[in-house]
Amino acid sequence: MKLLSIAVPCYNSAAYMKKCIESLLTGGDRVEIIIVDDGSTKDNTLEIAKDYEAKYPGTVRAVHQENGGHGEAVNTGLANATGLYFKVVDSDDHLDPNGLKKVLDKLEEFSFKSNALDMLICNYVYDKEGARHKKVMAYRTALPMNRVFDWNSIRYFHAGQYILMHSVIYRTQLLKDCGLRLPKHTFYVDNLYVYYPLPYVKRVYYMNIKLYRYYIGRSDQSVNEKIMIGRIDQQIRVTKMMLSSHDLMKVQPVKLRKYMLSYFEIMMAISSILAIRSGSEENLEKRDELWSYLKETDKAVYRKLRYRPFGRISNARRKVDLKLTDTIYRIVRRIYGFN
Repeated sequence: MKLLSIAVPCYNSAAYMKKCIESLLTGGDRVEIIIVDDGSTKDNTLEIAKDYEAKYPGTVRAVHQENGGHGEAVNTGLANATGLYFKVVDSDDHLDPNGLKKVLDKLEEFSFKSNALDMLICNYVYDKEGARHKKVMAYRTALPMNRVFDWNSIRYFHAGQYILMHSVIYRTQLLKDCGLRLPKHTFYVDNLYVYYPLPYVKRVYYMNIKLYRYYIGRSDQSVNEKIMIGRIDQQIRVTKMMLSSHDLMKVQPVKLRKYMLSYFEIMMAISSILAIRSGSEENLEKRDELWSYLKETDKAVYRKLRYRPFGRISNARRKVDLKLTDTIYRIVRRIYGFN
């Protein structure tokens, strides 16, 4: 069995996927790299994947599927994973080789113990094109460092400080046992990927190292603001799926419930602010429908969020109120690093 399975969803990724794969290969025999070609049609993504499989047998696997979107590629990667732990690395991102070695050493240390980790968390870097200073998302103020802990030990997460897909490595069997299944042909499912398994996680470890390099800069990237506005229906769909995935007010322990409630709150804010910034009456109606859906689905969560500052601003009507949405937008930018 491999120590760590790394799924690399690829869709017409020939121009940049090699940098990603080469960074993962530094993990040596301890890693399994599953390159999932999601029905690429415009370039030789699949050919590149097969070349790596031939060159690194036993380490790289090339898997082809009909186009199903990022979520389905993650599903396929997980279904094919044989490693004890599982991570997703997007094909335009990469891992720091030194960080990867430290992570593998730590995972190997716990693999010999009776109680394996459920989740390992590391920092990630916003590798923004043209930026002189790369922003680092770190968790040392929110999480205990260099020891196993549970959710009762977490501290305060400040605005914009959330555990995202870039941060996490899950125990593979935990993801399979909890029934994680991401929707097809839907963007922004990385939020669901990291959010849904949280109540099943009991043993966590945080390493204060910069492992993941999150590239931001392509005009066609899903976190491009204009593209996110164009895909607001998918953002709203993922937000609704997050709401229905758990009865939030029953999540235990309380500290985890508060964190997940805060995470859901920012998802509501993202959808709402994008609708407002679009300047479209149609999108404002979608924003209103989303809040109505929340009220009808979970009145307790609605009451928690509607009259908080984020909820008030997200439901802004008057022009003077709409100007206040820039406050939330700056926080959202810190999370997604819009390009």
